[in-house]
Amino acid sequence: MKVSVIYPPNRVTHPTYSIFLAGTIDMGKSTDWQQHSINTIESFDIATELTIYNPRRSDWDSSWKQEITDPQFNEQVNWELDMLEQADIILLYFQKDSLSPISMLELGLFSKHKKMFVCCEEGFWRKGNIDIVCQRNGISTYTELDKMLIDLKEILKNI
Repeated sequence: MKVSVIYPPNRVTHPTYSIFLAGTIDMGKSTDWQQHSINTIESFDIATELTIYNPRRSDWDSSWKQEITDPQFNEQVNWELDMLEQADIILLYFQKDSLSPISMLELGLFSKHKKMFVCCEEGFWRKGNIDIVCQRNGISTYTELDKMLIDLKEILKNI
C-alpha cells in the first residue's frame, strides 16, 4: 500500500482515498497518536492508495496568536477545515486526560457527514456528550484507538 502523509500548509490537488486525523493535540503535549495511526495504517496489507491529512505539525509556533488576523494561525485553521471537508474518512480521537475543545468543535461540524469514526477514551471529561452526539448521528464509537484502526482496515479492504 502506498500512503502519502500531508501536513499543513501543504495541499494535494487530486488526492487518493483520504483520511483526516482529527483529535487531541493539546498544543503538541498529547501522545502522538497520529504517528501511531499512520504507522498502523501503513502496515495494512491492502491495495488501496491513501492520502492521510495530519494536522500535527513539527513547526508549530506557540507564539502565533490564535486570532483570525494572525496569518499562520488563519492558514492552519483553514487548512484543517478544508481537509476535513475533503477527506473521505475522519478519524477523531479524544484522549482521556485532555480537554480537546477544538476536537469537540470538529465533531459538531462534521457529525452529520457520515464519514466519521470516533474514539473517546474512558475518563474523557465530556465522554457522555461525545457518546450522545455520536449515537444521534449513527457514528461508530470506540474507547480504544487500536480497535478503531482495526475496523478502519476492514473498511479500506472494501474500497
